[in-house]
Amino acid sequence: FFRLIARQLAKIHTIHAHNGWIPKSNLWLKMGKYFSLIPTEFADEEVNKRFLSDIPSPQVLQEEMAWMKERLSNLGSPVVLCHNDLLCKNIIYNKKRGDVQFIDYEYSGYNYLAYDIGNHFNEFAGVNEVDYSLYPNRQLQEQWLRSYLEAYKEYKGFGTEVSEKEVEVLYVQVNQFALASHFFWGLWALIQAKYSTIDFDFLG
Repeated sequence: FFRLIARQLAKIHTIHAHNGWIPKSNLWLKMGKYFSLIPTEFADEEVNKRFLSDIPSPQVLQEEMAWMKERLSNLGSPVVLCHNDLLCKNIIYNKKRGDVQFIDYEYSGYNYLAYDIGNHFNEFAGVNEVDYSLYPNRQLQEQWLRSYLEAYKEYKGFGTEVSEKEVEVLYVQVNQFALASHFFWGLWALIQAKYSTIDFDFLG
């Protein structure tokens, strides 16, 4: 399954932008917008107490966001068309055809290639009952990334030879961009905690 997913993601990542346009990531812009919408307090006293004790201050979050932007923008990850929300419920396996398709492109857009993969790896932990021991270990990541790179090169017309160095470079980029994914969905959850009508512990 993971090889099918890796190949399908590579296929999306190699879709060309038209007219020679060089795509730019909208990650930092979107993150900045989310940051401007996070709540400063909650009406419910218990929730507010929890919010103030568990969540870093806006100043700390802003500093961390600036650090990430500086650090991650310089890792050299290409900007490609990304899904940006590749959790298991957005992956459909067709047993007859032996392939996978992705659904729910609500968050898709141009972003760093390594962010999309890092976000997908974070999703291994689940949604309702989150368990980070399920985050893929290094061996599984390397197999996943090799399958991805083979497909990526194939779709780009560069053959399928992938070196250990290429896998290593992508491994480092992906695990650093996984931090940006956590941060992005953290800001999203703070906004949901304030405004969503869904009965879910977004603050948690």
